[in-house]
Amino acid sequence: MNRGANRDANRGGLHWSRSLRFRLLAVTVAGVAVAVVLAGLVLSGLFREHVQRQFEAALLQQLDQVTARLEFDAQGQPVVAAQALSDPRWLKPYSGLYWQVDAMAPDGHGRTGVLRSRSLWDTSLALQVDALADGAVHVHEVAGPQGAPLLVLERTVRAEGADAARWRLIVAADLQATQAATAQFTRLLALSLAALLVLLAAAAWAQVAVGLKPLRVLQRGLQDVQQARTTQLQGTFPAEVQPLVDDFNGVLARNAEVLERARTQAGNLAHALKTPLSVLENAARAPDPADGPALAALVREQVQVARRHIDWHLARSRVAASAHLPGQRTALEPVVGGLVRVMNKVHVGQDVDITVALPDTPLFFAGEAQDLQEMLGNLLDNACKWARSSVRLNAQALGGQPPRLVVYVEDDGLGISAAQRAQALERGVRLDETVPGSGLGLAIVQDLATMYGGRLDLEPSGLGGVRAALALPAAGDAQQE
Repeated sequence: MNRGANRDANRGGLHWSRSLRFRLLAVTVAGVAVAVVLAGLVLSGLFREHVQRQFEAALLQQLDQVTARLEFDAQGQPVVAAQALSDPRWLKPYSGLYWQVDAMAPDGHGRTGVLRSRSLWDTSLALQVDALADGAVHVHEVAGPQGAPLLVLERTVRAEGADAARWRLIVAADLQATQAATAQFTRLLALSLAALLVLLAAAAWAQVAVGLKPLRVLQRGLQDVQQARTTQLQGTFPAEVQPLVDDFNGVLARNAEVLERARTQAGNLAHALKTPLSVLENAARAPDPADGPALAALVREQVQVARRHIDWHLARSRVAASAHLPGQRTALEPVVGGLVRVMNKVHVGQDVDITVALPDTPLFFAGEAQDLQEMLGNLLDNACKWARSSVRLNAQALGGQPPRLVVYVEDDGLGISAAQRAQALERGVRLDETVPGSGLGLAIVQDLATMYGGRLDLEPSGLGGVRAALALPAAGDAQQE
């Protein structure tokens, strides 16, 4: 119930923290929102700065015009011909454009409003004391008539021939129109960027929906496989998803192969056990007291036959389940060393000398240690049984794709013919009934090697007997464990 409920909950709607769609949308929208806000701040600042510079440039022209119209009478007093000024706003009270002339004392103080434009009417502009070099222009923002914000440009000039007489020319303009234009631009920019953000978010949602659509197709394909409507993932997928689909189909094919092999092996084992069981059943139906020893021998013989078949199929089943699994790695030298010690104890009465010659670079088998022990153990045991006095084992690594590991086990026995070498690899065949064994050793080695993509070959040995060449997959480059 809990598992089904969890599955339904997952299908009904994933928690936001586990939703790939939500993560992609959240990251995209957050990134776009930050970019839009930064763009809005930068554009608004650039526009405000541009308008301010244009306003200052226009006001500087007005200051130059007033400076050009400034004259001094015989007493050194300033005179401005107001009618000569071109802008009619100088004459309109509180028009938003003003000029003023202040008398400046040497200490920086002086009289304000000695001359002023008609637009100031009965007010004057009060500026803080400011040390100005002759001809230099300073810019200020002050409150003007009726509290309106003004941008002020001031310049100091001297009357010719009067060293102590300094006059400050002031030109000011109302900033309200400029500020209103900047605010209007900022509002329109904010609305435009907000609309752009919505469109980009919608585009991101569409992009995520289109990008994740193959995953929904993949999900439906998995449901079809789960419900046995198909054995492979079907459909066309993007290049980024297709390798995953191919790998998964490979896993499905591998599982189907393992399952089919298990069924076949189970059938083969059942079929192989039929004969010894039938023999035992027939012998048990009509027992003859006089045939007690013969019956016991028959039972032992058939039990050995059944055991050989069971061992055979168990070995095949184990390797079928583990072969070709990734990441398997077994060092050759420790396995060979352990097997040589075991063989020296098992064949202690035969006086067989086992010589091992391995390269200095460690060799590794791409498979399980138990399978390597099974194969090399059978080869060494078989060589010790047939050897007169010497068994030799050596190995080498071969390049290529995939890399190979070849192990040679040879003895100095009598040797066998080519026909007998082929026959020796058949299951249950024993070339000499006087030598103990089940006749399955070499067949098991050949079968295990084949499952790993390798092979077993029997060749004449330079020692006089048989040389078994076992080729197996190697685990990459030789490295120290």
